[in-house]
Amino acid sequence: MPLKSGHPELRQSLHGLTRIFNRYWALAAASVLLILGTSVYSFAKEGESAPGANIPPIPVTATAAKQQSMPVWIDIQGTVIPLNYVNVMPRVAGLLQSVDFREGQTVKEGQVLATIDPRPFRIQVDQAQAQLLRDEAQLSGAQSDLERYETLLIQDSIAVQQVVDQRSTVAQLKGTVASDKAALENAQLQLEWTRITSPRSGIVGLRQVDVGNMVGTNGAIGGGVSALSGTASASPPIVTIAQVQPITATFAIAQNQLPAVLDRMRSAKLPVQAWDQRRTTLLDSGKVIAVDNQINTATGTVMIKAQFANSRLTLFPNQFVNVRLLVDTVASAIVVPSAAIASGSSGNYVYVIDDANKVSVRPVTTGAVNQDYTSVSTGLKAGERVVTDGLDRLKAGSTIQVVAQYGSNNAAPADPKNRAKDGKPEGMHNGQPNKGTSP
Repeated sequence: MPLKSGHPELRQSLHGLTRIFNRYWALAAASVLLILGTSVYSFAKEGESAPGANIPPIPVTATAAKQQSMPVWIDIQGTVIPLNYVNVMPRVAGLLQSVDFREGQTVKEGQVLATIDPRPFRIQVDQAQAQLLRDEAQLSGAQSDLERYETLLIQDSIAVQQVVDQRSTVAQLKGTVASDKAALENAQLQLEWTRITSPRSGIVGLRQVDVGNMVGTNGAIGGGVSALSGTASASPPIVTIAQVQPITATFAIAQNQLPAVLDRMRSAKLPVQAWDQRRTTLLDSGKVIAVDNQINTATGTVMIKAQFANSRLTLFPNQFVNVRLLVDTVASAIVVPSAAIASGSSGNYVYVIDDANKVSVRPVTTGAVNQDYTSVSTGLKAGERVVTDGLDRLKAGSTIQVVAQYGSNNAAPADPKNRAKDGKPEGMHNGQPNKGTSP
């Protein structure tokens, strides 16, 4: 129904609303056209560009493969044992009168450690001396009588049988005197054993028996027994002594490694290193002194003993150490950092950098490992550059940028995730290859 001319204000309001509506439609249409145009332009530009043309170079650290001698080490765990370990037991029974050492003290061979009450043994010495003097006097009288009887026999003034009997008496008394001398020496020895001395130089342990206890040749004696006739019961020794300078360590190697060890021992000494549990500190260096005479059939290993000077007392009995055994040295080996070795389903490989700073995947065969470096038997030449950090983001044909050389002070890790996957302990590596992206 047409509006009447009598309502001009209403016509003016409707006309304004129409203009506003048309304006919003125009803006919406323009926005849609702008978005469509931008999308078409971007799609066209993407189609025109080559794949990967705008990907920036991947930052990595790198180094060149070197040709040098490579020591071949066997890494195993070992246990430190003292060269000699002595249980100090009394050699006579008696009352423990004094303890003359401090627990943990370093003692010398022959040093007095404890004293047993010597009075009963001094009495035995005096008795043996008195018995010897008595029998020596009897022997002297019998010898004088024999000399007189032999003179009378020459004068035919005495019977022959009397001289024979006297000679027998002298011989018996000589035997008695000899027995008395042995008894005296034994009594003196018993008296000497009341001073318990150290049979070896070393470190004493904790005291096992206190002053005032009855002790015997097998340990402490229960109460109510005689100092000389009591029977000792099995019990701890007075103290133990561990000889730690020098000291030894025992460890087991696989039976397939034994030929290399024996060959090296025949030609020269076999160097050994003892490292701490974290493999960061060298505790001492020594040499192999013995190989067991049989292989353990349950484990397929053979025990080896090495000796260390232990001049700084860095090795202690029953300490667990990481042992490194030098069995060979490979001359002119191709060596790269262990961090450059990655492994995949097809085996070990490295990323080799060409002159255009592009990487290629190169399968390699690894050999001996020494600390942070691994020898490469096949697949790499001396002087070829390999990636050592940032392997996880690489693939064949990737363009890289070397931001630092391996081992330089300013070499920061190109990819923290790659460092986390390395998994090798600091200082010394265990020979396991780095886990990189499979080619």
